[in-house]
Amino acid sequence: MRLAGVDLTVRRVFALVALACVGMLAFGMYLQHVVGLNPCPMCIVQRYALIGVAVIALVGSRLSRPTGQAVFAVLMALKAGFGAFTAARQSWIQWYPPEVVSCGRDFYGMVENFPLQRAIPMIFKGSGDCTKVDWTFLGGSIANWSFVAFTAFTLTGVVLAWVAWRSR
Repeated sequence: MRLAGVDLTVRRVFALVALACVGMLAFGMYLQHVVGLNPCPMCIVQRYALIGVAVIALVGSRLSRPTGQAVFAVLMALKAGFGAFTAARQSWIQWYPPEVVSCGRDFYGMVENFPLQRAIPMIFKGSGDCTKVDWTFLGGSIANWSFVAFTAFTLTGVVLAWVAWRSR
């Protein structure tokens, strides 16, 4: 696969995705610990999805067999698709906030105090914190840019799976 005159192997693309995920996680830590923005429950779910994409991409970058690369590319696309769904849901509730805004518990409080079948819907329902836009770049919130990145990772996973499957 060639992009802008650079020969990109499947392994190199996996490594670039893992590096991009680590960079995004580092930026999230910067926003949290230096700027002082506290992540909402949906932000934390996106952070875990990003960690999952990074781990899958890192493992995929170490594989040499095309079949294994194709499997990990599909796994990466699925994990990134989940992250994109979460980011899209958060963007939606930022654009169309609910009538009654309530500041709910944080992610860990929900998981510790409620059974998983009740905690998961509460996370995706969002809280007052999830509707707040504290930071923007070029008119997009963190959730908007997260959606763009997760969508790019999903498409990259699909393309990598196709390329790896064809080369077997």
